[in-house]
Amino acid sequence: MKAALVYWHKARLHGRYILEMEIYKVEKSARYKDGIKHGLILTDPRSGKQVLMDNHHPKGPHIHLNNQEISYRYVDDDKLIKDFKELVLTHMGVKI
Repeated sequence: MKAALVYWHKARLHGRYILEMEIYKVEKSARYKDGIKHGLILTDPRSGKQVLMDNHHPKGPHIHLNNQEISYRYVDDDKLIKDFKELVLTHMGVKI
């Protein structure tokens, strides 16, 4: 099974921040236990601050807040996007 794009959004916010959100459906495997591959990121090129949620092997789902890394429990795509938006607002003060 090839990766199937489920959700994609890329934008420049407030003339400053770069947002990119990608979610793919993939075959369930040891690398992608949920059958999902995702990468959601908001970056501030001026300050270098960022919020990133991804699930690459071998770490599985996790969050990057600048240089800090936190484990994340994936539930579904809607919760993933909701949690990302909340993190961006809390950590960077940006509403998506």
